[in-house]
Amino acid sequence: MPVTIRDVAKVANVSPSTVSRVIADNPKISEETKKKVYNAMKKLNYHPNAIARSLANKSTKTLGIILPNTSEDLFMNPFFIQAMRGISVYGQKKGYYIMYSYSNNEEEEVDFISKYINSKWVDGIILLTARQNDRCISYLKEVNHPFVVIGRPENTEEILWVDNDNFKAMYDVVTHLIEKGHRNIAFIGGPHSLNVTKDRFEGYKMALQARGINIDEHMISETDFSEDRGYDAMKKILEQKIPDAVVTTDDLIAFGALKAIKEMDEKKIAVVGFNNTLLAAYQSPTLTSVDIKTERLGYRAAQLLIDKIENKETKVNHYIVETELIERESTQ
Repeated sequence: MPVTIRDVAKVANVSPSTVSRVIADNPKISEETKKKVYNAMKKLNYHPNAIARSLANKSTKTLGIILPNTSEDLFMNPFFIQAMRGISVYGQKKGYYIMYSYSNNEEEEVDFISKYINSKWVDGIILLTARQNDRCISYLKEVNHPFVVIGRPENTEEILWVDNDNFKAMYDVVTHLIEKGHRNIAFIGGPHSLNVTKDRFEGYKMALQARGINIDEHMISETDFSEDRGYDAMKKILEQKIPDAVVTTDDLIAFGALKAIKEMDEKKIAVVGFNNTLLAAYQSPTLTSVDIKTERLGYRAAQLLIDKIENKETKVNHYIVETELIERESTQ
């Protein structure tokens, strides 16, 4: 039979409610009583579970993650796995558990968040995307529940968030390609409703304009984050014009672009992705990609949120994580 609070109370010769208060680290309980209870817990090998802590502390020590994908898509895009790893590393360090939900659309995301909060299952929420007119952010602000966003929200002053400088990262990539002699540079981005896509697209445009290069609408495409969609987008661009280089906002899109280029048997076209996923080094040719330090993004997000939950005084409401261009065969 599992050991219960009543068993601990009996061995320590105190009431079950006193054991609960000791678990909650109630300052009104004397050190002598705490010592008796801790010794009894150790003797019985008793470990309070999350529910017991919740009842005692009114805290679940759990973070809720909202994944903006179906379960089928999740494992196709390593970004989410890497971000969750970073969240888990910091969460475990601070004694927090992780609960997550998949979603098919924004309405479903809001519904999951509402259930998490109303059921008191989690102490805080982590969002893995930031959109225009984001309903999840609006709802969380309205109910005043602790949350953090991985991505740049539209209002950066009143929200906890973590991101890269996506404008600068793409600006630097395009500038690097121009300095290598490329002038006809195509852009394939994810959905423009996502702020990360908007920021990287602005970096692309500004880098071209800074060097006096006209923007060609035939060289720009918006698609989903998948290899198949990247392939289709690249095929359409190649039907219009053959670029010197193509920049994408995600490695999965870049994998599809590489495949389309190889099938066309065209001259060498430089290709750059984002996220520097493990498979980037195993493409043919190997893919140049921007390492956005995804695990670090998750780690910093958990740090901000847990500091908020634990009422730690800090003037920091966001972190900008540095990026690094990892150059491989696709741009050499």
